[in-house]
Amino acid sequence: MVSVDELCCDPDTLWSKYESEGRISKKCDLMRKYENTVEVRLDTPLRSDAIRIVCISDIHDTIGSWYKRIPNGDVLLCAGDLTQNGSKERELPHKHKIIIAGNHDLGFQDNFNLKEEEKDPSCRGKEGTAEGYKLLTNCIYLQDKAVTALFFASHLLKKSYANYASFQIFGLKIYGSSWHPLPGFPFSLRRGQELLNKWNLIPTDTDILITHTPPLGHNDVYNVTNGRWGCSELLNTVEKRVHPKFHVFGHVHEKNGMTTNGETFFVNASICNHKLEPVNDPIIFDIPKAN
Repeated sequence: MVSVDELCCDPDTLWSKYESEGRISKKCDLMRKYENTVEVRLDTPLRSDAIRIVCISDIHDTIGSWYKRIPNGDVLLCAGDLTQNGSKERELPHKHKIIIAGNHDLGFQDNFNLKEEEKDPSCRGKEGTAEGYKLLTNCIYLQDKAVTALFFASHLLKKSYANYASFQIFGLKIYGSSWHPLPGFPFSLRRGQELLNKWNLIPTDTDILITHTPPLGHNDVYNVTNGRWGCSELLNTVEKRVHPKFHVFGHVHEKNGMTTNGETFFVNASICNHKLEPVNDPIIFDIPKAN
């Protein structure tokens, strides 16, 4: 059972406490195998015996300038902020993709009704695209929902086990949620019980968790202020209850990379830096297919 830590609103102090208690966040080295998983270079050919996962986040309307850097893969995961203010003129080139919204995807949160003075200055006077998620095509949009992905001949089949059980090569349960603790934006909730209530919805059999916000302690330091932005209730949900194989996120632009606690792989897939320049590459990794 996960409970709210009394230091949840002081992420820096809380992570220091967690480190003193033995909680770890270890950087993963490129091309090194970890528990039958390997992060690979962008030009690595697809393997017939593995599932290629391609991770991106925090694109902020820059897709047109760098989409050719997105490598082929079996499934593309996007952890939010496809747009800067909810514009609808952008498309992703991948045929199959699983997407969540981020705090800059205005219009994606139904009933986002903050007063103008309560909004972050970057989104004041902007409406975004109402129900913008309905305009997404050829993808799966997740918001507090899970989907089971079936892989056959390197394609994502959006079908049920009942119809395609005999063709299943590899199955992953993927859950997505956009909530975060940054005030003044869509999908914002207070640290502590409000966010924990959302994380309590994550199924315990989740294989890949996608959130916009990072968990506390894993590539969550915002370089401009040198402070941690991660959510402690999310970290404790991952480490104490759900134990997913992978946790993919973004939000903190300067900390693109993969870490591990020895059980879960944490992937900050942010593409843009804090100046909204697309300086980072997608993160890709291979998972051996089940027999």
